[in-house]
Formats: sequence, C-alpha cells, structure tokens
Amino acid sequence: MQSGNKESFLNLSGNSFILLFITLIICSILAFKNIVFRPTFLLKNFGELSVDPEIAFTNNRPTFLEFYAEWCEVCKEMAPKIADIKKEYENEINFVFLNVDNPKWEKYIRNFNVNGIPQLNLFDEKANLEVTFIGKQQEKKIKEALDNLHQDFQSNSQIVNSEFSIIRENKKYQSYPRSHG
Repeated sequence: MQSGNKESFLNLSGNSFILLFITLIICSILAFKNIVFRPTFLLKNFGELSVDPEIAFTNNRPTFLEFYAEWCEVCKEMAPKIADIKKEYENEINFVFLNVDNPKWEKYIRNFNVNGIPQLNLFDEKANLEVTFIGKQQEKKIKEALDNLHQDFQSNSQIVNSEFSIIRENKKYQSYPRSHG
C-alpha cells in the first residue's frame, strides 16, 4: 500500500512540475511580448494609420513614403526606429506606409521602382522625390534627410544604397519588388 502512495506522490509532484513549467513559459511570453510582437504590431499600425498617398502628394507638406511587408525581417527591425521618427516629425511631414503585398498599391510600387524593401522615399512639399533609401538604414541618416527637406534640397533626387543602384542598371537582373534590400 505504501508503494501506491509513493507513486501517487511522484505523479502529483511531476504534474506540479509540468504545470509550473508551463506557467513559466506563458509568463515569459507575456513578459517579452513587446519585444517579440511589437515590430509586427507597429507595421500593421503604420499601414492602418497611414495618410492616403493622393492626399499626401497634394497637401503641400513633405512626405515620407515607406514600402514594407509585414513578413520582412529588416522592416520589422526598423519599425521601432521609424515609429520614433514618425512621432518626432508627424506634425510637419506626411507619413505614408504602403504594404507591397497589397495589390491596391501596385501603381506606386511600379512608379517608384520598388526593387527591395524596406524602401523609403522622401518628397519635398511639392511632391518632388528627393531621396530614396533602400534596405536597412540608420535612424540618424533618415533624420538628417528629413531635416534637409525643410532646407530645400540642393541636389536632385538621389538613391542612398549604391549596390541597388548598380543592380538596377543591370538589364539582365530581374528585380522583384517584394525582395529585401
């Protein structure tokens, strides 16, 4: 009879251990959800709260246009930085976010030669394209370009990512707008 009690006790402690382990995993997920899920949430939020491109290009304000995808790891990595930039400049600049997986934006994807994501296009208040950033960029570089929008850019449009500029010129290379920069 005593061996039955031992097995019962071991079973109970084993079940308690499993329950404790599962609880620990759930608590860890909840504690780190902002780190793990925040970038995806930010990207979805960007798309939902985006200024319509037609309005942005006609309201006499500079425009920040980002082409992104929710599955893009580089887009996710940059999302918190872009959120900070948006928060800092949203009173002065239009922020437009277009998901390359949405066929609704195909016209813009073609017009702006999107061949890698994320792609950031910065426009002056007259909707003239001033700078294009392709791929992962530093927050400082983006802010400098945004600050220059207010100081009337001295040069014409420029692409910041020489590797993509070279690839774009290669006629044999078939770029795909949903590829990474």
